[in-house]
Amino acid sequence: MGSLEMPSHYATYMPFSPRGGLFTEPFLGPFLVETRPVPILRFDFDMIPDHAPFLPQQRQSISALLAGLSPLQRFWLGGFLSSTSVAQSGEAAPPSASAGKLTVLYGTESGNAEKLADLSAKEAKKRGLQVKVVNMADVSPSMLAKVDNLIVIVSTWGEGDPPESAGAFYKALPSTEVDLAKLKFSVCALGDTAYEKFCQTGKDIDAWLEARGATRVVPREDCDVSYQEPHKKWLEAVLNVLACAPEFSAAITSGLPAFFLGTESAAVEYGRDNPFKATLAEKVRLTDMRSGKETWHYGLSIEDSGISYEPGDALAVVPENAPDVVDGVLAAAKLSDATLRTALLSEYDVTTLSRNMLEKLAAVSPSAKLSALLAAENKGELKSYLYGRWIEDALRDFASDGLSAEQLRSLLRPLPQRLYSIASSLAAFPDEVHLTVASVRYESNGRQRKGVASTYLADLVDVGGSVSVYAQANRNFRLPTSSETPIIMVGPGTGVAPFRAFTQARAAAGATGKSWLFFGDQHYTHDFLYQLEWQEHLANGSLSRLDVAFSRDQPEKVYVQHKMLDRAAELYAWLQEGAHFYVCGDASRMAHDVHETLVTIFEKQGGKSREAAEAEVEELRKARRYQKDVY
Repeated sequence: MGSLEMPSHYATYMPFSPRGGLFTEPFLGPFLVETRPVPILRFDFDMIPDHAPFLPQQRQSISALLAGLSPLQRFWLGGFLSSTSVAQSGEAAPPSASAGKLTVLYGTESGNAEKLADLSAKEAKKRGLQVKVVNMADVSPSMLAKVDNLIVIVSTWGEGDPPESAGAFYKALPSTEVDLAKLKFSVCALGDTAYEKFCQTGKDIDAWLEARGATRVVPREDCDVSYQEPHKKWLEAVLNVLACAPEFSAAITSGLPAFFLGTESAAVEYGRDNPFKATLAEKVRLTDMRSGKETWHYGLSIEDSGISYEPGDALAVVPENAPDVVDGVLAAAKLSDATLRTALLSEYDVTTLSRNMLEKLAAVSPSAKLSALLAAENKGELKSYLYGRWIEDALRDFASDGLSAEQLRSLLRPLPQRLYSIASSLAAFPDEVHLTVASVRYESNGRQRKGVASTYLADLVDVGGSVSVYAQANRNFRLPTSSETPIIMVGPGTGVAPFRAFTQARAAAGATGKSWLFFGDQHYTHDFLYQLEWQEHLANGSLSRLDVAFSRDQPEKVYVQHKMLDRAAELYAWLQEGAHFYVCGDASRMAHDVHETLVTIFEKQGGKSREAAEAEVEELRKARRYQKDVY
């Protein structure tokens, strides 16, 4: 920290809080303060260790206070505090080194599980536990043998698949034999009842832990898209079992002045329970009217919101249902209720049809036809029925006598938010957030259908209107820490969105590292998203190379993976130089094909066996040099 010369002239000084004005707590006595300027030491919030007996708000407030004090003021305050023992004040002593330890293990795709893991850790620390938060991407199942107390928070992707970051951990479970007899655990599984294998990843991990001898302290909690309350109740139950000192937080808090708690100056934080109403400032159709796609650029103003995001993060949009869709559901249920209609517009999912919903319908409106469809031997028939149909269809097919308002509400789950990759950088647009969204419209079973959120933005919100949003961090999709590191980006269609943010951020930072974009869509003349911007980035050097693949512009379809093979030698050379490789877009086909192509490039260019090439690509992933943002 360096040495400081002791000042020679002082005066008495009544201390002020950083918010201005005198302290309202009992005055501790005058400080001696010099009458000419002295250096002020900066105090880093992170210098106070996590295990210190302070809440995060307290740590921040204490840091703010110390940052405004002179060296002499700090010396006086240190002496005063050291003369007043914790024991004399009647406060609880901080937890000892032997206090209970807890590992919070998470696997996430969109960031929800990670947010809940962080929240769980904060609550556990308040109970006196020593907590470590661990990403499944960074551990193997065998490492759990060293853990005493474990909570697992993991999401399920699509039809029972683990999150991308948890793939290796999950794949290793069946072959990992380890004695976990000393381990106490509980699992919180995140999922979506629209899928048949609801919360499957969490269920599998829960069963594996039990089979290896671990003790389940609280039953597994399976959460649908509205997960906050179930998680809160589950966590409370778990901590009541595992926490070693539930009174610790209250004890250390009760003896501190209100100023140290920092509650008066707490900034508003926008999130799932408190979204920000952003103004739609820009709305531009990116695809030509002759295109088979309808892709829009949306610019949302977040001025004065305090919302912050990084390239790679997502924006959650809180949508509303289309009035015609809601009216269709009400008509099918034979209801005419203005209050219910208002609720259905903004509160309930009125489109997604699932087995879970059909089972609820069978309970309130018995139907022999529906019972037969739900029978175990008709799984294939049920899957066929669910595909492409909405809740309105099921009501017309199986509830011909109609439903009461309460019965209809009982069938529906909360309307989920939609996550979109952010297509802008705060470095380029300080008060805005941009989205690149393809409107979903299609025909199925003789009726026109549409995506809830994508057509909400396209059809129901005009420039000047408001959209409820909040930022969602995605720490599994980040630019390299060094701007000198080369990057390779593969983003066909709207998958190009985060790479627009990447390129803007690197341009603003004056990055010297090379960058290469693979972009693809159907037609060059109709579907070249942000064409002029990419050309400008190429011209000014913020983008080093651009390869495009337009699948419908020639007899044989050409995709981004074909362009990768065409440039295999150079792409492999970039990766050998330390480049990071990113993929964003469709998970079902594109991401799989790109992955297989990447392995092929390592196999052919590196002269390796297929198995060795796969292992090398897996090492890229473990080193966070191969990252995916897929949907």
